[in-house]
Amino acid sequence: MFATINYSDIPQERYTQLNKQLEALITGEKNRIANLSNASALLNHFLDRINWVGFYLMEDGELCLGPFQGLPACIRIPLGKGVCGTSAKRRETLVVEDVNAFPGHIACDAASQSEIVIPLVNDGEVIGVLDIDSPELNRFSEDDRKGLESFVEILMQHL
Repeated sequence: MFATINYSDIPQERYTQLNKQLEALITGEKNRIANLSNASALLNHFLDRINWVGFYLMEDGELCLGPFQGLPACIRIPLGKGVCGTSAKRRETLVVEDVNAFPGHIACDAASQSEIVIPLVNDGEVIGVLDIDSPELNRFSEDDRKGLESFVEILMQHL
């Protein structure tokens, strides 16, 4: 079902290839945990220079750890706290060049230096976030933001 491909060197083409793989992996599957698990595994394979990728899902008014790839992580994050909680509360993507400069950053992995968080919004309600960390400062570009937002749009059609 899954085959390793050689991704293009052109960022937009790379993300188009990634999104086609995501679509092939999750089309026809209704189980949310299965789809999020495959999505995090796919991103872990696709993205270089990252040390954590996964999802936090809304539960009882806060974010709770969902499927991920990487070291063990914080289990619960209150809305408005850290990068994930702030992204969820604001309902916007946050690209943080230096997590140590982000007020209230929650350090689950001390190696993380930069982060991108994309909210998962369904019918106007935040149901979670996609969180990706890197051990490099300023790892995530505008191309990454756009590509990952389109990845999340596809994913949301199958949750």
